[in-house]
Amino acid sequence: MDTPPELSDFLRTRRARLQPEDVGLVAYGARRRVPGLRREELAQLAGVSVTYYTRLEQGLSLNASDEVLDALARALRLSPDEHAHLRNIARPGRVRPRPADRFERARPGTRQLIAAMREVPAVVVGHRNEVLAWNVLGHALLAGHLDPGSPDRRGERPNLSRMLFLDPHTRELYPCWEEEARANVAYLRLSAGRHPDDRELAALVGELSMNSPEFAALWARHPVNDCLFGTKVLHHPVVGRLEPAFEAMPLPEGGGHRMLLYSAAPGSADEAALRLLAGAAAGASAGAAGPDCGITVDGWELPGSSVNR
Repeated sequence: MDTPPELSDFLRTRRARLQPEDVGLVAYGARRRVPGLRREELAQLAGVSVTYYTRLEQGLSLNASDEVLDALARALRLSPDEHAHLRNIARPGRVRPRPADRFERARPGTRQLIAAMREVPAVVVGHRNEVLAWNVLGHALLAGHLDPGSPDRRGERPNLSRMLFLDPHTRELYPCWEEEARANVAYLRLSAGRHPDDRELAALVGELSMNSPEFAALWARHPVNDCLFGTKVLHHPVVGRLEPAFEAMPLPEGGGHRMLLYSAAPGSADEAALRLLAGAAAGASAGAAGPDCGITVDGWELPGSSVNR
């Protein structure tokens, strides 16, 4: 990532979303040429000189102290994730370059763990949102139209961001697609700040920017959020609408690997839908080597005896 423009654009977008009255400043009647706070107003709030702040925003000062960055974060009312992102992009020299062309894999212990979760959809992803592994139910919930073994093959490995913006099957899975898209881009922005020298991540951002105007527009707004938990609204082609809770759990091996887990409240319709999907997915997996007695629903392959559309 080209960090000086990244820092400049981030600071400008955060200045633009604040008005003088939002931060206790008096807005006089003169017409303002730019939206939001002016540089001199932000510098005043942060307790730094206008000259210093201007150099920082222009990418001409890459050694800002923690105190200065903390003061800017307070003045701009940044969230904790945005604050961490500011620190990452303000001092790129402190980040170690990543090895190029490394095909990352989930640890064997992690694979064993998610395979044992027969009633819990589980997906292991890397920091680029690439799928490193999934269990049977995780695959059935998010990507039943894809080959279950694709995460282990270079060139075929699914990527949740690419799927969300470029795969029509995945787009149809999310009835609140715009909300999911914002959250996805916000995480990628945070990851880009943590891994500024990752060429594969930069290539992914370039690909999505070229092929999805919606991604390009969201990326230009510089959203930043880690999206660690919440509720997903899904319209599954096999079991219909469900709203599972999800948790994104960082894994101990580092490198940004996370385990995405989905669950439903006991006795709820969402739990019934997940149980139905689990039974269908288990049947499809068990019958993969046997006679072809399954059906395909909107590209999602599951056994006919277990499916009620």
